[in-house]
Amino acid sequence: MLKITKFGGSSVADARQFRKIKKIIEADPDRKYVVVSAPGRRFSSDPKLTDLLYLLDAHRQYHVDASNVFQSIKERFMEIKTELDLKQPIEKELDALYTNLNQLSQAEIVSRGEYFCAKLMAEYLGFPFVDAKDVIRFRLDKTIDWDATRAKLETKTAQFSNFVMPGFYGATSHDQIQVFSRGGGDISGSILAQCLDADVYENWTDVSGFLMADPTIVENPEPITHITYSELRELSYMGASVLHEEAIFPVKEKNIPIHILNTNRPQDFGTIIQERTKYKAPYSITGIAGKTGFMSIYIYKKHMSNEVGYMRKVLSILEDYNVSIEHIPSGIDSFTIVIQEKDIEDRLYEMLARIKKELKPDEIRTQDKIALISTVGKSMSARPGTSGKLFGALGQNDINILMIAQGSDEINITVGVSEEDFKKTIHVIYDTFVQEEELL
Repeated sequence: MLKITKFGGSSVADARQFRKIKKIIEADPDRKYVVVSAPGRRFSSDPKLTDLLYLLDAHRQYHVDASNVFQSIKERFMEIKTELDLKQPIEKELDALYTNLNQLSQAEIVSRGEYFCAKLMAEYLGFPFVDAKDVIRFRLDKTIDWDATRAKLETKTAQFSNFVMPGFYGATSHDQIQVFSRGGGDISGSILAQCLDADVYENWTDVSGFLMADPTIVENPEPITHITYSELRELSYMGASVLHEEAIFPVKEKNIPIHILNTNRPQDFGTIIQERTKYKAPYSITGIAGKTGFMSIYIYKKHMSNEVGYMRKVLSILEDYNVSIEHIPSGIDSFTIVIQEKDIEDRLYEMLARIKKELKPDEIRTQDKIALISTVGKSMSARPGTSGKLFGALGQNDINILMIAQGSDEINITVGVSEEDFKKTIHVIYDTFVQEEELL
């Protein structure tokens, strides 16, 4: 069996975390290829290394003295090196980084958190170090060059039976460093898993996988031991985030499971993400997630159904204002557009005025302070009465539903409620589908 292991920022925050990683790697010989992020926070007020590197770059761009920022970066790495008694001469490379700061691109600068962390981790584990810029290849359009990446990985794996590689970055065909978006170390590990046909992609972080609801709202919610990529996308979009969502795509096609695990509690089962599985879920839903900060625009026009392109014209006006649409529940002569309040800011009345002037609706009204809550589960479509059970429970608890939307794949039901009812709604749905089903 081949396992790709990726350790996030909190997992490599200091020497104590490095020791935990060594025990994890030594506990399973199948963990041959390791990807690391830049060191994260050691405590709540501690800056992440990548944040310090972005700050270092900002000082460079604005010609401000960056010596204090650089010293903080250097001290973080030197503390790990000293405490673990490592010999890697990273101080020379760190000093060279600062000396040549004005000749470096932003991508080169911000990628050094992963680079130096991987160098230290490689020595500590006794593994070879492989630089991501020598393996991960980007095309000119910033997409992954899979053929080139696969070929370079085959060369490295033929040379080394195991290695440590920094996440978050790769290089163009001209050997210029290019980074992923923040959290992109997850993508790096996923790319290795796909190219090397791994049996499992382990993603080690500071939580034991996903929970069925937000633990700040529901006390001790049940863990999600298994989830499909599709369900994860739905929950992540509504705020349940542990994994960079772009990390899903490289492994989804090959159905390689992603196993979310906790570096601080390696004995916990975690969450396995896999699209095609024989696992039978214990509940009719997989999880609940939600967000506040939405508003709706209701538009009514007599005989709208006979007027071709009416909805498209309204949406084109919103597009002119760069407003993203969340949901569009519709009727015969009316529809409602749900959007995030932050996308509108001070442009709402100007936008409404355009809709009134150009499309002359019979009625247009808005409602703010809306929360959206998604109930997600691939088993829901196969269980008659799920929607009725959900809506009935909300009605019995005096929760007014402002909007209902269901995905075409029938794995989620989204309801809009007043922000005042946000937490109550999540509690009611959780109690209805988890606690009540446990009693059956």
